[in-house]
Amino acid sequence: MERPSLSWVSAGVVPSGIAESVFSLKCPCVPPIRSCQKVPVGLTVQLERPAVFEQILKAIPVYTKPPQAAHGHSILLNCVPLHGHKDLKSLSLSHLRAILVTDHLAGLLQAQGVDVHLVPALVNEEILGFLRQLQVEWPSVKEASSNLEDVLAMKEALQHSLHASFADRDQDGVVCKLHLKGFLEKQQGYDPNLDVFLVTEEKLHHVAELQQVALRCTVLAPGRSLSVVHVVNNEEAFQQEKVDLLWRLACPEGLTAPQKHLVCGPMKVTNCASPMSVLQYFQLRHSQMYEASVLKYGDLSQDDTWTKMVCVLTSAAIRFEMLSTAHQNQILLNLETSISTKGTKSGAFVMYNCARLATLFEAYQRAVEQGVYPAFPLPSELNFDTLREEDEWLLLFNSILPFREVLGNVVELPISSSGLRTTASTESICRFLIQLSMDFSSYYNRVHILGEPRPHLFSQMFARLQLMRAVREVFHSALATLHLPPLSQI
Repeated sequence: MERPSLSWVSAGVVPSGIAESVFSLKCPCVPPIRSCQKVPVGLTVQLERPAVFEQILKAIPVYTKPPQAAHGHSILLNCVPLHGHKDLKSLSLSHLRAILVTDHLAGLLQAQGVDVHLVPALVNEEILGFLRQLQVEWPSVKEASSNLEDVLAMKEALQHSLHASFADRDQDGVVCKLHLKGFLEKQQGYDPNLDVFLVTEEKLHHVAELQQVALRCTVLAPGRSLSVVHVVNNEEAFQQEKVDLLWRLACPEGLTAPQKHLVCGPMKVTNCASPMSVLQYFQLRHSQMYEASVLKYGDLSQDDTWTKMVCVLTSAAIRFEMLSTAHQNQILLNLETSISTKGTKSGAFVMYNCARLATLFEAYQRAVEQGVYPAFPLPSELNFDTLREEDEWLLLFNSILPFREVLGNVVELPISSSGLRTTASTESICRFLIQLSMDFSSYYNRVHILGEPRPHLFSQMFARLQLMRAVREVFHSALATLHLPPLSQI
């Protein structure tokens, strides 16, 4: 017997006509509604379960692909920690967190059709190589641009600014001194303690690169709106506000895009006597993942595929460790806690369950080739009345149906012009994937999807496989925003 799901809206007094409007909703992402009625606490909505299964599982891409609602918008993501660093040793764990937040934001925005530009372009091969180990493909150049003309133009503009003073000659690399108190009277949202800023050549080159990329955006796509987001760790947020104001003063006519600051909270490492570098952190997590893999599979270090798999699992573990916490909150890293596919909160656990789905479909395909099972029927021929398990409904209702909304809610577009600081729910994708992995694992451990090859069981098997296809597509789409390739085996 079919059991409708109940969804309660505790809204007190329900306005007249709301129940009728909800019941009459007809659009691709709204599930079929059996009834919608007023009750003392608000509204109760009943859904037709088989009809919901059918609507969603016959149109999987509609529910598993990111919403394309942001065309006509460009965003310049400025990863502040990557400016001015000469080598890998100069990057801290707080810097790494900001880099991974920037990379994830870029993946989320690009998936929704936003034109994303990453700044700065990197020259240092050591840093680029390290980022590639973490599945971060950052823009690079063979040699740093001098931006000489732009820097000279900014110096000229500052010469005419009431808020800048120049010495007779450069002192310790300082080009000029900005007095920001007066300028702040016309600005909103900045730290009121901002005052004197010693402008160096390095800061001018920082602004020059931002200005070049911003101008390129407007030239290449004149009709698009442009926003600038500075992603910065909390220790450098105060200094970046000064750079923001320097850009406004040095390019008063060339900068029309709103600037926002996305500030990442502090990183605190427990059980560590001395500061840990990003390379030491990666090596520690990689060695832990290597040891966990050896315990499970034996030493396969001569196998290139296995070596690449360990690197991807390490990257996933680090990303989930850095991104599962809201970006503005502090992260406590316990380096003594190892990582493995057993912990349900880890990126490795997510990758493990994604690989289990790949193994499932490989096993089914082999069985088809061997004549054990028939070929998969068309979606229109599937019988979704056979999906009666509560866990099957929960996978559909809690993971597949709301997935597009989860993606669309991470960043609000267009970026609001009010306030200096902005936020993004960068933790929501990791948390979503962890919950999906737990729900899928619970179901998969209990239910044998590829059952005995008996014709009367094929209908249920095909419906379950179609549900697993949708789950797999959700995994793949979500992992793509983290730039993590799905693994075919673990």
